[in-house]
Amino acid sequence: MRDSINQERRRFIGSAAAALGAGRLGIIGSAVQQMACAALTERNEGALPSLGGATQWLNSPPLTPEGLRGKVVLVDFWTYTCINWLRTLPYVRAWAEKYRDQGLVVIGAHTPEFPFEKNIDNVRWAAKDMDVNYPIAVDSDYAVWRAFDNNYWPAVYVADVNGRIRYHHFGEGAYDETEKVIQRLLSESGRTIDNQLVKVAPRGLEVAADYGTLRSPESYLGYEKAEAFASDALQDAPRAYTVPRLTLNQWGLAGNWTVKGGAAVLNEANGKVVYRFHARDVNFIMGPPPGSQPVRFTVKVDGKPPGAAHGSDIDDQGNGTAARQRTYQLVREQTRIADREFEILFAEPGVEVFCFTFG
Repeated sequence: MRDSINQERRRFIGSAAAALGAGRLGIIGSAVQQMACAALTERNEGALPSLGGATQWLNSPPLTPEGLRGKVVLVDFWTYTCINWLRTLPYVRAWAEKYRDQGLVVIGAHTPEFPFEKNIDNVRWAAKDMDVNYPIAVDSDYAVWRAFDNNYWPAVYVADVNGRIRYHHFGEGAYDETEKVIQRLLSESGRTIDNQLVKVAPRGLEVAADYGTLRSPESYLGYEKAEAFASDALQDAPRAYTVPRLTLNQWGLAGNWTVKGGAAVLNEANGKVVYRFHARDVNFIMGPPPGSQPVRFTVKVDGKPPGAAHGSDIDDQGNGTAARQRTYQLVREQTRIADREFEILFAEPGVEVFCFTFG
């Protein structure tokens, strides 16, 4: 099931990126706005589905649709490495805080994309590190996901005090519209609401993408979903790789790696991953398996330390440490965005690399 879910999610994100690119060229006018509005119409979409499929709950005892009657309920589907969800988090967090005493209950349904996101210790770490303080339904078996017939990270569903879903939105954006729906449903229930919209100050991975310069797509490194790998992968067996000359959005490996279905695993020290990209941000989902030692790494851009273009997980010389499996922000360009070559060198073996995302 997860393969079909990922393909659906990737088609959705790809369509959004294509629409943004076409809009820049004046081809489709307000197509991006139209895409968002397709999910903005307030409507009656049926009863709030069961949350009983959650394998456990964090920050709360188990919640039920029946027990939530009288509350406006926002259910936010997330998985902690998803860059698209991370960019929405400042808003969801702010709504949960502002409207909690006015009758809003925010529930984060954590449905994993990668196997390590099923690890409850990882989810607990992510919730604490990312200040996700509202109730979390841990949906490791996809039961809540299926109950909502959901296909996307992130996805927001809002139900009224009678337990009827009145609104949904898939993907990033539509923050003002979503908050206005929250305000309207709270007002319908008799609450007096401050109609000012929340102000957020995102940092690091939570900063919205620069779609005006973004030319590089999400790229998986495991052979099941890998695209634009510049070499022939030997599946599930060690092999020494070298990086050939890369074109835009191609990537390569150097050193001894085992390319598995969901990730590439470094077998010997001083292995590299190289990607030819065009974006403001380079993010990388990676890390050592649970119980393994941290892995030191160094990032270069066009063969040089990133300097002021370093991301929040490295210093200006490009040095960082991968201590757990998560999304690392490695590059944030400060000046001209152009085709560049990203390189990450790992000083120790054992790291697993899963996916590039860009912003």
